[in-house]
Amino acid sequence: MTAVQQQVTAPGRGQRKGGRRSAGSVVLNTVLGLALAAGAVSLQTLAMSADDMDSRLTYSGAKGQEVNAGRFAVKVKGVSSAKQIRTFDKTVPTDQIFLVVDAEATVPKTPLNLAAPVLLTADGRRFAGSDKVNSTLSGVPIQPGWWTPGVFIFEVPVDALAGAKAVISPQGSALYGEPLMPEAQVDLGIDDATAKRLASAPAEVYTPGEKK
Repeated sequence: MTAVQQQVTAPGRGQRKGGRRSAGSVVLNTVLGLALAAGAVSLQTLAMSADDMDSRLTYSGAKGQEVNAGRFAVKVKGVSSAKQIRTFDKTVPTDQIFLVVDAEATVPKTPLNLAAPVLLTADGRRFAGSDKVNSTLSGVPIQPGWWTPGVFIFEVPVDALAGAKAVISPQGSALYGEPLMPEAQVDLGIDDATAKRLASAPAEVYTPGEKK
């Protein structure tokens, strides 16, 4: 009887041990599977975020109109040209032409700073704001409740003037990119005749903030 009991008991122990190993394997495989799935999701998210970095929600309008881009609104009041820009104690010249976009901006409730502007030409070229002089509407806090005035300044060849648009957007985060950033594209109203006038008769010197 004792021997029979030992024979019956021994396989039982072996089965229980085998069961523990099987359960452990299932748990390990499950954990590994979840980790791999999470990694795949993370990689997919990173890839989507990288693709979305250049995406924009574009709101279009024209000079004299309020262009509401959701997080901010901007209005271009006028354009002018100059051979030189006076900043503080120096005068900055150009061998091209300075295009000065007189504008103002506001926000509905959350303050933000506008990024450096871009000039989009009729043939698809893009010019960043001048790196010689600061655009006074770039980098300053735009507050809700009132319109903040200033200028965007571009240094461009004269063939970039006709049909040009100002592209204005908020500054992105320094820590992470923001997909689907809003931007306002404002037609500056520069037809061929206006382009010729701006090119042929620029102001000798333009001083930002100076009343005309």
